[in-house]
Amino acid sequence: MEKGDLHSLDSTFSYIYSCDLDLRLWIKIGSLEGEVGKPDFEAILDKPLLRLSGLHEEEKPSFHITCQISCQDGTLNHSVVTPYKSFSSRWSWNEWVELPVRICDMPRDAELRFQISDSFGPRGLSQIGSAQISLFGKNGLLREGIYDLQVLKPGDESMTSSLTEMNRLAKVVWLWTKLISCGTQWLVKMHHRGGIPKVDWMDRLTFREIEMVNEKEKRHSNHIYLMIQFPSFEVDRKPCGVVYYEPDGDDVYPVPSHSFHVDDPELLLDNVVENKHQKLARSLRSGLSDRDLKPNASIRDALHIMCLYPPTKPLAAEEEDLLWKFRFYLVSNKKALSKFLQCVPWTMPEASKQACDLLLKWAPVNPEDALEFLTPRFHQQAVRRYAVARLNQAPDDVSSSCVSFSLNSMCIALDSFQAILISFQDLQLYLLQLVQALKYENYDVIKSCLVSSSSPVSTLGHVGEGSEKEESGDEGGEKKDEEKERYEGIDEDQDLDLASFLIRRASNNTALANYLYWYLMVECEEGGGEGGKVEEASPQSMYITVMKRFSQSLIQGIFLLMKAVRLLLQEHRWRRTMLSRQQKFVDRLVVILRNLAKEGGNRKKKIERLQGILGDSESHRCILSSSDPLPFPLEPNELVLYYSSLMPAKLAFSMVDGGEFVAIMKQGDDLRQDQLILQMISLMDKLLRRDNLDLKLTPYRVLATSTKHGFVQFIESVPIAEALTLDGSIQGYLRRHNPSDSGPYGISADVLDNYVRSCAGYCVITYLLGVGDRHLDNLLLTRNGKMFHIDFGYILGRDPKPMPPPMKLSREMVEAMGGLSSEHYQQFRKQAYIAFLSLRRHANLILNLFSLMVDASVPDITLEPDKTLRKVQEKFRLDLTEEEAIQYLQGVIDVSVSSVMPVLVEQIHKFAQYWRK
Repeated sequence: MEKGDLHSLDSTFSYIYSCDLDLRLWIKIGSLEGEVGKPDFEAILDKPLLRLSGLHEEEKPSFHITCQISCQDGTLNHSVVTPYKSFSSRWSWNEWVELPVRICDMPRDAELRFQISDSFGPRGLSQIGSAQISLFGKNGLLREGIYDLQVLKPGDESMTSSLTEMNRLAKVVWLWTKLISCGTQWLVKMHHRGGIPKVDWMDRLTFREIEMVNEKEKRHSNHIYLMIQFPSFEVDRKPCGVVYYEPDGDDVYPVPSHSFHVDDPELLLDNVVENKHQKLARSLRSGLSDRDLKPNASIRDALHIMCLYPPTKPLAAEEEDLLWKFRFYLVSNKKALSKFLQCVPWTMPEASKQACDLLLKWAPVNPEDALEFLTPRFHQQAVRRYAVARLNQAPDDVSSSCVSFSLNSMCIALDSFQAILISFQDLQLYLLQLVQALKYENYDVIKSCLVSSSSPVSTLGHVGEGSEKEESGDEGGEKKDEEKERYEGIDEDQDLDLASFLIRRASNNTALANYLYWYLMVECEEGGGEGGKVEEASPQSMYITVMKRFSQSLIQGIFLLMKAVRLLLQEHRWRRTMLSRQQKFVDRLVVILRNLAKEGGNRKKKIERLQGILGDSESHRCILSSSDPLPFPLEPNELVLYYSSLMPAKLAFSMVDGGEFVAIMKQGDDLRQDQLILQMISLMDKLLRRDNLDLKLTPYRVLATSTKHGFVQFIESVPIAEALTLDGSIQGYLRRHNPSDSGPYGISADVLDNYVRSCAGYCVITYLLGVGDRHLDNLLLTRNGKMFHIDFGYILGRDPKPMPPPMKLSREMVEAMGGLSSEHYQQFRKQAYIAFLSLRRHANLILNLFSLMVDASVPDITLEPDKTLRKVQEKFRLDLTEEEAIQYLQGVIDVSVSSVMPVLVEQIHKFAQYWRK
């Protein structure tokens, strides 16, 4: 070997490439340590000649070892066998074996395999065991030095599988012994390469001790070990390693990157084969015969299963053909309408016309199910107008119903008005989603209904600007006459689109008008900045148009009412003025709080300053007085007179009836996510009550008046963490406020029942909505035992804490019920099961509402809008039967109760809160 073949990296390590070594590999077979048992009786019965094997001899049997090199592609050489040798007390060969493979020809994944065998009979071989080792280490260095290989006996599993059968302690001992052994071998190699200074007397003592340790380990082990030795290489009497290297390993082979542009004129055209199949399967010429088609039992069951599909599950082509074929049979099934509309080929005029005709003959769907037709999946105007018609099932508004009445039939009008109020309460539950559904409406239709007039809509959303001028004097009489003539030609009985429907309903109800105004205000602000230009086709431009139409509708109602009841003449104008005053009230309150935050001073001084500003009735900033009540934006049914500050952003409003309404004004927070979750909790509470299940929920109100501020209803309560600090336990808190000698645990029975029911309700609801970041500071408890959640900054499975439980059910909450074996805890589980099954029956409604919120600017929905519905649907487990669903929820509760990580996280949170205070 020439000196030029040596590559010196530094003074401590020299190496040579494996491709430069045109030498065969030599391996030294050392000794075999361990005990090899004799063949068992059954093996001898199968092979009687085993009695003649060396294992039956008193001395050590004459084993022989077969060596072979293999890789992933197969074996590289014929087997090489050690020569015959007799042994007396131990197996020791101490012979070098030459393998007929050159080092330069060995691949990177080459392995050296050994087979230990014993002879019996003329041609019989008994396998004692096998061992293997890779030729190159993980760094690509050819192995050198002495190795002890563990021999695996026939039938033994790999080390990985054997480790799985060990107990935990045995695994730790084995791994620690292996680590020590590997470390010892590494030190020996370093000493051999010169990396450790050689001291003769210390080396002799050290190697002797290492040998004694190895012998002891082998004696206490049930395995046998084969000792081998790899050769060492030197150049100019200097040790060097052999690094695996291919001669052309550094060469770069450019890959030709030729791109070819092939024009396919039929790429964007319809598939004629699929179109032909669709026309044949849904032939319109067989429409008359399809009317009499009746499915057999199997098809009827298949159709029934399709109708129960959740709205998120797409239909297969075969299922669509089946639904179309039996469309006339399904006309009486209102649950099948949405599935039928999904399989209609709307691009075919004949099919589209027949679908529209069937739409009018179909069994009317429930208003809740009609919400699905307002989702982005249905863009046909006929379908969307049908959905609006189903939502418009309540009696007509007061203005149109009163036109045909005289002054003597006022009682009939009032009865109709009471029925409308009931329908408005139902509509209010879906109003947030209906406002979002406007994004999927035809903007040209919405814009065409906007009357070009000099309506006082001077600023965005301030629909009441100038209303004071209209109320004073008769100087605007001529203007009123002109507007009257303009609005008299409008047909009130025409089909309503979604925007017209919402405006028409809100114009005749104060609460609905209040919430519609603020929902539109937030959307008008979203997507545009101060002084920013609004694009013509943007959603923000559409919402501005709807807001203008809403303002015009309030003016229009004045002239329609002039023909009917004189008493209701000023109602629409009053609502318009009320919305304007609410806007001024919110704007001025935001300015006051913003300026107060910039001022210096401590908390006490800021409270006194705010109380002085809000309590000064003579100040020009005061917009509420005892003589001029205002419907509060958060709760428009409550008329507030004046307000006083209890603390910054927490305001107590005096109401007309003498009560008090407390709300929190949040500045700098986007409350739309909390608003959505509280709306869903209110809806679920109503659905549960409809099934005669009252879980004592506390769906407090939240209203976002902007993307940066809003109102939150204040509920008198304390965090559970504070109750635990003050009274030691939840039971102690409830017992202090509601003592009872006859009640369970010294607590009033009704109060404890409130606690158990509310825990069950919120555990199930927060699990379905995926509410995260739950700790004892955002779980609140009222004095009458109702528990409820606040702060919904993480939903749909997001959680900042590691390994959160499926639902928040801590040890303290369970102990308040009396423990896991108590009767009240079993009642809690029962209520949770019933609530889960009840809400599963309304899963389609909840999924439809969330599908309308996909494009809303809700933070946790915006992160993954395409996965929102899937996340909610997975929680319902609609693939399970009711019995399986109960078992599944039982497992969820058990996992949540026994979870260890939340306890640790709760302690960390408590420690962080302590230092923060």
